[in-house]
Amino acid sequence: MSRKRLNEDQRDVLREIGNIGAGNAATALSQLLNQKIDMKVPKVNVVGFDEVMDLIGGPEQTIVGLIFRINGDIPGTVYVILQIEEAEYLVRKLTNNPDYSLFDNTENQEIAISALSEIGNILTGTYLSALSDFTTMNLQPSVPYLGIDMAGAILTVGLIEISHTSDYVIIIDTEMHQDDKQFEKISGKFLFIPDPESFHNLFTKLGIDYND
Repeated sequence: MSRKRLNEDQRDVLREIGNIGAGNAATALSQLLNQKIDMKVPKVNVVGFDEVMDLIGGPEQTIVGLIFRINGDIPGTVYVILQIEEAEYLVRKLTNNPDYSLFDNTENQEIAISALSEIGNILTGTYLSALSDFTTMNLQPSVPYLGIDMAGAILTVGLIEISHTSDYVIIIDTEMHQDDKQFEKISGKFLFIPDPESFHNLFTKLGIDYND
């Protein structure tokens, strides 16, 4: 199957779904962090595997990656990608520990993993809920796996395994804005890698003409 870009109509549909998910995620995160948060989806596109690494800063960029396996009517894999400083800021806010570091190997690490997993669950759950509402399909995320490493190490294993059966990655850029001078904007990436049959089914359900 040939690899191609989405046209503007296709991006608009996915962006609308992303924005609904972002709005719901902002509400949930505002309650979790006890402060006002706005989220938006500035860009949506479909890219090939060889482009993914460049879009997250290169293979040597250290990142936090939360990985979910999606089961149901549109099976696939989701990655939630955060930069180290963004993830540390969120953990500090959630734990009220201003000195926390992701490379702290004390008992606080388990708390941090739990906090980041909860954020990943919120982002993934709200996006999938919006997608499920649009498509009337059932989508269920697994318990997340969390990795803190270079992007190449986190993504390559998963992408190589998936690349045997799929060609595409849907990337939804997310921006979180808040009233905090220390960290006014947090930019994350939501990567949805549908299984081969899922991609066609997804766009068919959305009423989008997307021929392989």
